[in-house]
Amino acid sequence: MGKDIEVIRDKNAMRRWSRERRKEGETICLVPTMGYLHRGHLALVEEGKKRAQRVVVSIYVNPSQFAVGEDFGSYPSNFEGDLLKLRALGVDAVFNPHDLYVRGDGKTFGEECSGTRRTVSCLEEGGENGHETWIRVERLEKPLCGVSRPVFFRGVATVVAKLFNIVEPDVAIFGKKDYQQWRLICRMVTKTWHYPLVNLCRKLEMMYAMEKFLLKN
Repeated sequence: MGKDIEVIRDKNAMRRWSRERRKEGETICLVPTMGYLHRGHLALVEEGKKRAQRVVVSIYVNPSQFAVGEDFGSYPSNFEGDLLKLRALGVDAVFNPHDLYVRGDGKTFGEECSGTRRTVSCLEEGGENGHETWIRVERLEKPLCGVSRPVFFRGVATVVAKLFNIVEPDVAIFGKKDYQQWRLICRMVTKTWHYPLVNLCRKLEMMYAMEKFLLKN
């Protein structure tokens, strides 16, 4: 059984945790996830432990990358199971915020995304109070998957920027399973916002993709 994990849900508490570790001379690695962890995620965590003294895993289903009609409300979750897996690996903290987006009237967004004809993404259901500040990597977000999912990559870039600003990591680990997403994050980190961190990648295990294929067929 691994050591206990500190579960942090408040943004300011997460930032304080990171700054306290840094005062002690420790480095911090962030592994961003949306939960429901599989062997590929755990391989990223193991890589993170090699690169920093403390590892934070974020578990947050990001509404801004879902368009109307997509599976935001039914995205799979097993938080307690995720904690068991991360505890076994010796992860130091899990950042699991309720919501990282707030409407203009101060209300957070719900779990469902019903949409209207005017709605583009789940975070724009609020009309005039919908979320309106985005991080975009415009050339990389348009081709390939961006054609069929026009809001996906701006949502990814925006939430990653939020996580970087909250956790303030020295190292961030991303998988290459979604290569376009990985390239977009690399561009944002190194050439656009110049974040003072090391952005590493690791290919997720192909066995997991094969297992999913076999289960579906």
